[in-house]
Amino acid sequence: MKVAGFGCRPDTPAEALRDALTRTGAQDLAAIATIPARAVELTALAQALDLPLRLTEVRGVTTPTRSERVQALHETGSVAEAAALSACGSDARIIVTRVTSSCGRATAAIAESEETP
Repeated sequence: MKVAGFGCRPDTPAEALRDALTRTGAQDLAAIATIPARAVELTALAQALDLPLRLTEVRGVTTPTRSERVQALHETGSVAEAAALSACGSDARIIVTRVTSSCGRATAAIAESEETP
């Protein structure tokens, strides 16, 4: 299964989230994921894509990329990567590291696992 994880700033518009997702090139997603604090921003996208929204804890999740700002705020290197990994299951791996929307307000990453949705 594939899960798209998202990180974003408060009040990020849906267009920025879609842009970040498009930049990952992902297809055949089983779900999208983010932290509980960003549920409002991601709910409309999940509904538009007809995918479940998984809210997940990211603290302590090791990620391939690292932002010092995100590390200080969320105790992980990338909210997008950590959310994707956490929501995808115990054998998950990142197949697309975080990409940033053109406006810089959203990031998306894709994780994949052998688990079924």
